[in-house]
Amino acid sequence: MAGSPVKIGLLIPLQKNLLVDYSVSNIPIFQGGNVIGRNNLAISDKRVSRKHVSLHTTVDGSAEIVVEGPNPVIVKSGDQRKKLSTQDKALIVHGDIIELIPGNYLFKYVTVGSEHASSSKTDSSFLRKEKRHSVEESSAVKRNRHILEDEALERTLLDNDNLEQDDVVAITPGHSQLKPPEVLASCGNTEASRHFSVPKDRLSLIFRLMRVQGIPAWANSCSVAIRDVIQGNVLVAVLSNYMVDIDWLMSGCPDLRKIPHVLVIHGESGATVDHLKKNRPANWILHKPPLPISYGTHHSKAMLLVYPQGVRVVVHTANLIYVDWNNKTQGLWMQDFPWKDQQNLNKGSSFENDLVDYLNALKWPEFNVHLPVVGNVNINPSFFKNFDYSSSKVRLIASVPGYHKGTNLKNWGHMKLRGVLEECIFDKEFCKSPLVYQFSSLGSLDERWLAELAVSMSSGILNDGSPLGSGKPLIIWPTVEDVRCSLEGYAAGNAIPSPQQNVEKDFLKKYWARWKANHVGRCRAMPHIKSYTRYNGQNLAWFLLTSANLSKAAWGALQKNNSQLMIRSYEDQLSNSSQTKTGC
Repeated sequence: MAGSPVKIGLLIPLQKNLLVDYSVSNIPIFQGGNVIGRNNLAISDKRVSRKHVSLHTTVDGSAEIVVEGPNPVIVKSGDQRKKLSTQDKALIVHGDIIELIPGNYLFKYVTVGSEHASSSKTDSSFLRKEKRHSVEESSAVKRNRHILEDEALERTLLDNDNLEQDDVVAITPGHSQLKPPEVLASCGNTEASRHFSVPKDRLSLIFRLMRVQGIPAWANSCSVAIRDVIQGNVLVAVLSNYMVDIDWLMSGCPDLRKIPHVLVIHGESGATVDHLKKNRPANWILHKPPLPISYGTHHSKAMLLVYPQGVRVVVHTANLIYVDWNNKTQGLWMQDFPWKDQQNLNKGSSFENDLVDYLNALKWPEFNVHLPVVGNVNINPSFFKNFDYSSSKVRLIASVPGYHKGTNLKNWGHMKLRGVLEECIFDKEFCKSPLVYQFSSLGSLDERWLAELAVSMSSGILNDGSPLGSGKPLIIWPTVEDVRCSLEGYAAGNAIPSPQQNVEKDFLKKYWARWKANHVGRCRAMPHIKSYTRYNGQNLAWFLLTSANLSKAAWGALQKNNSQLMIRSYEDQLSNSSQTKTGC
């Protein structure tokens, strides 16, 4: 039998400033042929081929790189930078830097030497050299990583004792920590926000931004990664999303391999579904919800994680792909709920009704599991009535495809939001106050539908019983220059789509507002987050975190003299208001 392969060196991931990227694993290089591509890099960027480059090495550490994919590769050796096209070859030596896509996915080739010293020694030697270049920046990255690990450990310990409300997206009455749009658009608040922190006992009252690579450490100090969300002794996981890169998901969140039962509700099709089916673990169930109306998608982004102590409900804005969890501005709401007491099994709540109604619409195939807490149970929508959601500060406002009318008119989409806000009483300061629509993809809009949406977004009453009044929308979207200068460059535009004719409609000009996020260090992290709000000065009337872009397909459009709402896609949204009337 052949012996173990001889390790010749490592490809060490770098940030664009040439510091080590600790969030990406080193790639071992062995004697002979090595194939590097999208699969073993845990990225979903289609510009990187599955077989992007090959490295052919000998025992003395010398290596030849061959470009196998259609896109060019850059090799930087000393002061020289050489571009290689398909099937071009070049010799590389210790210390050379490879750019798998020009300007992106940088790796430094480091040899272990003729004695085949351990990779840890080589790696640590390389790190010491990098520290000499910039000790302060490297230390800051390490400090940030330790902060995140400590926070994750603390949450795990809390889960083991009793379920706490760790990370809640919603804004609670009288304690809004979020800044209104005019502050978001300002770059003068960076220093104040850099030192901003939320007390531990208030963490349950805010939403979280997701961690982004390539931004200052202070900007990630309160952010979360997927490993912070899916952690601990998960018994059953329901992952609902549009795009699913199973290769990245399993490497980016290894704990998924330990979960006995996983249901993935997705919106994929074609070859991607075939790849999912071929590579899924045996204990995973795949389900694509029915789409009764053409051009619809399953676009929701949520997780349900069942623990021995209860359930974690997560609503977020990221596809289950590498770039969404690493390169873009994203948001997340997360709250843990305990099992119901035996005497309260039939006691429900508005949030429970919202959740179970939406889960029923997904029509997943139920499956039986054995849980140490309750024994054999069927995992279906009704199973999630076993948890106590009374501590929830939010409402779930979902979209489900179909033609909704009669008693169902206000069950989904923007009409559900209208119904929820109509039950809320607001302070006078929010009378006719502005609205904010912030999203990543722009649909084909017309003035009539935008006015229809504004009616729903402007719903609610004042303390004296009079209507809250219509608010003028601000539509926040990045410019071409924002995309060009972003962390991903023009590639970021793939996730901010809209035909030019949709963007250049004359009636939209009065609504445009530019994307800015310097105060949270994310101006160059293009937004895939979707958020809608109503504000006055520093105060918010309500806030919505959602998967829904600004489109009729996502929110629905009224038809037949406003008696029917037509929705094409599945979406999920979390809403919270500053003051309530009947459990808003």
